Amino acid sequence: MEEKSCVVCGRRIEWRKKWADDWEQVRYCSQGCRRRKVRPVDTELESTITGLLDRRRGGATICPSEAARAVDPDGWRDLMEPARMAARRLVDAGRVEIVQSGRVVDPSTAKGPIRIRRVPG
Repeated sequence: MEEKSCVVCGRRIEWRKKWADDWEQVRYCSQGCRRRKVRPVDTELESTITGLLDRRRGGATICPSEAARAVDPDGWRDLMEPARMAARRLVDAGRVEIVQSGRVVDPSTAKGPIRIRRVPG
């Protein structure tokens, strides 16, 4: 089976037997993601992350909170998980990497503080 990522949260979708007949149509990892969908603030977070990285030297990282604060300085805490989701979607698109302690980590399983950087190249 090909690997798939959720279009909302960017986490890897684990294949399930019940999806055998319609695996091509599976887009969401959960009912929560199906209900949430990708909102305008999510695409704004993605563009903010790439914009912040564009202004940094190569190899520099940003914290998801920087993007959340840039989008909503007063309500940035509520945007922390959406910012992490935006980072995971950008990883799936091949545009950024998520790192912890300077090492690239799997965005689907990363726990704790993360940093985001451009894919070298």
